[in-house]
Amino acid sequence: MKKILFKGGILCTMTEKNDIFTGDILVEDGKIKQVAQSIEEKDAQVIDAAGYYVMPGLIDAHTHIGLFDFNHDKGVDDANEMTDPVSAAMDARYSMNPKAKELQVAYKHGITSMLFTPGSGDVFCGQPFVAKTYGDNIFDMTVKSPAAVKIALGGNPKNTFGELKRLPMTRMGVAYVLWNTFEKAKEYLDKKNRGENPDYDANMEAIIPALKREIPCKIHCTQYDMLTAIEVAKAYGVRFSLEHAWGATDYLDEIVESGCDICYGPIATYRAPGERRKVDVEAVKMLDDRGVNVAIITDSPILSEESLYHHMGEAVREGLAQERVIRMVTINPATQLGLQDRLGSLEVGKDADIIMVKGKLGLDTNAKVHLTMIDGEIVYQIS
Repeated sequence: MKKILFKGGILCTMTEKNDIFTGDILVEDGKIKQVAQSIEEKDAQVIDAAGYYVMPGLIDAHTHIGLFDFNHDKGVDDANEMTDPVSAAMDARYSMNPKAKELQVAYKHGITSMLFTPGSGDVFCGQPFVAKTYGDNIFDMTVKSPAAVKIALGGNPKNTFGELKRLPMTRMGVAYVLWNTFEKAKEYLDKKNRGENPDYDANMEAIIPALKREIPCKIHCTQYDMLTAIEVAKAYGVRFSLEHAWGATDYLDEIVESGCDICYGPIATYRAPGERRKVDVEAVKMLDDRGVNVAIITDSPILSEESLYHHMGEAVREGLAQERVIRMVTINPATQLGLQDRLGSLEVGKDADIIMVKGKLGLDTNAKVHLTMIDGEIVYQIS
């Protein structure tokens, strides 16, 4: 069993107490075995972490890397089925390219886990999954699948099907599909619970875990559609997050009351009138202050993976404490995805996804990752 000992780093644990102290971490067999102020282990490989911030690997809770490929002249879109507004059964793993070069960029910048999600061309878009950013086989890299039900409101599905002159080509049409599909799924589940054995429907089967609150719904929406998302999600009792959430400052009370999570971003987009253009970065702090679980996302490769640093910095510039913004890219997204027992903090028994950083991410413009460890293996290191 391989043992690695980080010595003398500034540990940013991201635990419930949010302890930050100078100490050591012992890694064994891909897991964190011990976290303490001082650890002695004769058989371990020692890494001198003095002067570095040592923290859990970062998590981007909304990405399309390996599903969109912009490295070709025409681009490749394997993220959007767009043949029917209800494509809930689509498993994003089967579109994933684990050799996508953006994954290397991700782990070199300390992003060790991501939620890979279908795009937003349909109303029910498919099944996202969580995976590590280093590996050759996406099924081996996968941490959780399905991790959510991806839903999209607003302009994306409206434009997709509007061009085809079929439902849904308006916002009311999108809302109708949302209500109607959830009702069908509920009836389907009720029949199964009564032992009536309805005809197998893969889309309904994919939505059942959300109705049972086993996984969340990740609902792509911005200011015009947040209340629709909240209304429908509350009616069917599903756990959910609002994805992108530009314009959240218009609905702070409703968001807090709903108990939903927020995946905010990407932040680095221009402000202008209309859908998707009320980029109210201040919402991140305002929601965090009111107890909402907020994660910061890049939507990569729409924006580059390293732009996560810029997003964090913008939130700090709006008044959010640097310690809080680190939670938004570690333990907060882990909790949203039901993976807080494995990811997001430096605690005994969790996956040894650890990064060493010179400087404070989100605060120091020259902060840089010098080492990335995934599952106890050093996958990147500046010599």
